[in-house]
Amino acid sequence: MAITPKSDYLYWARFEENWCRYHGLGICLRCNLAHGFPPLAGLDPDEKLSLREFIETKYKPWLGANRPRTAAYTLGRLKRCFDRWYLWKLSEITTELVEDWKVDRFREGCTPSTVLRDIATLSAVLTRAVKMGKLDDNPVRRVDKPKIDRRPQVRYLDTDEEARLRRALIHRDQKAQKMRKSANLWRRKRHKEELPTLSYFADHLTPAVLISINTGLRRGELLALTWADVNVHGRILTVRSHSAKTGDTRHVPLNDEALETLQRWRKQNLHHERVFPIATSFKTAWAALLKEAQIATRFRWHDLRHHFASRLVQAGVPLNTVRELLGHGSMAMTLRYAHLAPDQKREALAKLARILTTRPANKQGSAPVTAAA
Repeated sequence: MAITPKSDYLYWARFEENWCRYHGLGICLRCNLAHGFPPLAGLDPDEKLSLREFIETKYKPWLGANRPRTAAYTLGRLKRCFDRWYLWKLSEITTELVEDWKVDRFREGCTPSTVLRDIATLSAVLTRAVKMGKLDDNPVRRVDKPKIDRRPQVRYLDTDEEARLRRALIHRDQKAQKMRKSANLWRRKRHKEELPTLSYFADHLTPAVLISINTGLRRGELLALTWADVNVHGRILTVRSHSAKTGDTRHVPLNDEALETLQRWRKQNLHHERVFPIATSFKTAWAALLKEAQIATRFRWHDLRHHFASRLVQAGVPLNTVRELLGHGSMAMTLRYAHLAPDQKREALAKLARILTTRPANKQGSAPVTAAA
């Protein structure tokens, strides 16, 4: 292949970059150009902070102090989506640059909701930079935000799916209990220390699922629960502000199934302060459970929260009550469940029809107006 001036330049630029890295030297002009960065990025000691420097020295500590629950996730998203701009100065990130990035993301097949979350993550960084006096203006504010469906179809379990899920949980617990008895019998014969008896559940999965579908807690709220947050006598479960998405403490009533589940799990799980002493998720056990329950269509752990809300709305519970139980900051999020209460809408239209048909005649003596069929 013939070597053109451009390919020859890029060859030597990459050669110089590798040479600099091998000798422990910093970046240079050729290194920047080889990667598409501004020529002087990182070379001018008097320039303003780069995106990477601001994130590492300013934004990361701020996240750790103010958003500890989501700090690692946010930093990971920034790195994954915008690492190509990390050597750019904050002032070099323009509206046009973000718009071009948005177009590329759509070409890669990303959904509007994903792109919107990515843009919001970057915007939060630049807004913080403006507040700290490191940037004059946030260019992301002028980016056209992707249009998304604010009331998407929610996924919840139908009657047969919920029955299969519950049967799969019972079968899983019984299988684990049988295996534990067999293991302890083997240990007893060999004079070995026996394992703790599984009185009710195989592990945390069954109580976590049952509590989720009876309280609608978010996964993070569920994992942050301690036994001090559970008031058995008052039948109340407290979601603390540090784990709530809105930052507000709320109190969730416990029905009979939720209360009995917590009491049984407490007896089996005496030596832990947290209700569910696991790290981040139920991913492996959850996938196996769905397979056992023959729930083929995609059903996420978060959809248990949708299932909780959907059942309430279908039972005729007012949307504002559902909003308070879910911990939504506004009614906008709760309205996604409104279509699940068609009987309430029919009753409202029926009341209107009754009002129209019983309205007295007007002054000219004309007949009452009837509702159209």
